[in-house]
Amino acid sequence: MPEICPICGLPKELCVCEEIAIPEQEIRIYTSKRRFGKLMTIIEGLNSNDIGLNELCKILKEKCACGGTVKEGKIELQGDHVGKVKKILVNMGYSKEMIRT
Repeated sequence: MPEICPICGLPKELCVCEEIAIPEQEIRIYTSKRRFGKLMTIIEGLNSNDIGLNELCKILKEKCACGGTVKEGKIELQGDHVGKVKKILVNMGYSKEMIRT
């Protein structure tokens, strides 16, 4: 018996929660200096209840060829990847208007 999504009530294969949640968000992408002058790209504003941040982080790490993590509802990537992340999110269905850099 397939697993049922607790939010939309559909089977996990047909779940539309992520697609529904995408237009409602305002995403902010910026860089921050960390120890020893290293840059981190930080993506915040994603609703962690509707979108799997760990899965999104994994996709971003693969496409940007860097390390990263999810902390306190934010995705942190090692290095300066603001432009790449914005292009990837637009290709995933987020509109350019909702992404601030």
